[in-house]
Amino acid sequence: MAYDVVVLGSGPGGYVAAIRASQLGFKTAIIEKESLGGVCLNWGCIPTKALLKSAQVMEDIKHASGYGIEATGTANFEAVIKRSRVVADKMSKGVQFLMKKNKIDVVMGFGKLKAKGQIEVTAADGSLPTGQSGKKIVEGKHIIIATGGRSRELPALKQDGKKIIGYREAMNLPSQPKSIIVVGSGAIGVEFGYFYNSMGTKVTIVEFLPRIVPVEDEEISKELEKNFKKSGIDIMVNSEVISVDTSGAGVKAKVKTATGEVVLEADILLSAVGYAANIEGVGLEELGIKTDKGRIIVDKYGQTNVPGFYAIGDCAPGQALAHVASKEAIITIENIGYSEKKYNHQPEALDYNNVPGCTYCYPEIASVGYTEKQAKEAGYEVKVGKFPLSASGKASAAGHTEGFVKVVFDAKYGEWLGTHMIGYNVTEIIIETVLGRKLETTYHEVLNSIHPHPTISESVKDAIELAYGEAIHL
Repeated sequence: MAYDVVVLGSGPGGYVAAIRASQLGFKTAIIEKESLGGVCLNWGCIPTKALLKSAQVMEDIKHASGYGIEATGTANFEAVIKRSRVVADKMSKGVQFLMKKNKIDVVMGFGKLKAKGQIEVTAADGSLPTGQSGKKIVEGKHIIIATGGRSRELPALKQDGKKIIGYREAMNLPSQPKSIIVVGSGAIGVEFGYFYNSMGTKVTIVEFLPRIVPVEDEEISKELEKNFKKSGIDIMVNSEVISVDTSGAGVKAKVKTATGEVVLEADILLSAVGYAANIEGVGLEELGIKTDKGRIIVDKYGQTNVPGFYAIGDCAPGQALAHVASKEAIITIENIGYSEKKYNHQPEALDYNNVPGCTYCYPEIASVGYTEKQAKEAGYEVKVGKFPLSASGKASAAGHTEGFVKVVFDAKYGEWLGTHMIGYNVTEIIIETVLGRKLETTYHEVLNSIHPHPTISESVKDAIELAYGEAIHL
């Protein structure tokens, strides 16, 4: 059957692309090799947040006496894992409902680009969902490649799924390890480090670079390291795992540090050193679709160098974030709609410097725009305000005073260059900066907008007041 739009992959880029295409009147199909919703809904964003919520509840129980409540509790690891799977399954079923609601045909199987306008689909079990044997050709005028990514493997950290694992195994272990080595301190590494530490597992984080969460503002890294160490997590920076021995009951990791080599022992090693795009074996080379550094090259509207083929999400350049994939999906489809006269204006390209990043360990991290260092390197003269949450009424009432809100402004024009937060529920308030920057808001407009009290969000206003010498609460 021929379609107007065929989407390869059903993650937060793929299923959003399919829905928006259907909304614009395109006859649409989506191809998925495993589970609707992709990694994000099934093995990433959603189930990890369910695990982290369990960790937060455990932490609250541990510190219940600080709230005047006597409580004791023991983590049931198997039940915690089961709850996260229930949440993930519910969300995946939600995507199935959305496909039916929007009259999108779902083709289950592995898709490979064969020719212009054609994808060959082979079911995982060797037969088609209809019971027919062999392979099936799905035709589409516009083909969206949304194949996502997977845990990246280093030569010294070959994953066996048992003792050296990736994020997928980390959220579905049959039993709780007594100790774990986490290699890499990006979002995945610190989230799992926090989760397992809260459950009672001994955690050691090994980071190759000089600081953890290295993409964040330097002060954010220092604050998170301080809080992690306080909670009992061991942190090794400027360190590299050069080999792992799995011959015994657990793992022995040889780590090269600035002062020499050491051997760490643990039950399991989690490799969280980033991700690799899923672009192998999908037919890119045969069609001449260009790639660079493991990702598909696209223009600002997702178009590859071969007409009729587009790429979005983790397999394309840009931040490997679910919300980036979803926005790229909408931009790409609306641009196709514009060219086909199904949409009345050309969409605006995505500003990748105004994409919020969120990390859901505790304390949470949220950031967008320039760090202080990046702003100075870009030639800006900056005004910086940093408001500690220890001075926040809401944070004090909640019993979570760790962290701060830091804002960076251009001293000349008052442009909002960036915001960097670490603390209680900060992932919920970063949108103020995203929207403010999108509307080209200056410090003046923010300070003249009433922030509700008591909230964590008013700490943004307090930080801006500090930047401009108008502090009231500090």
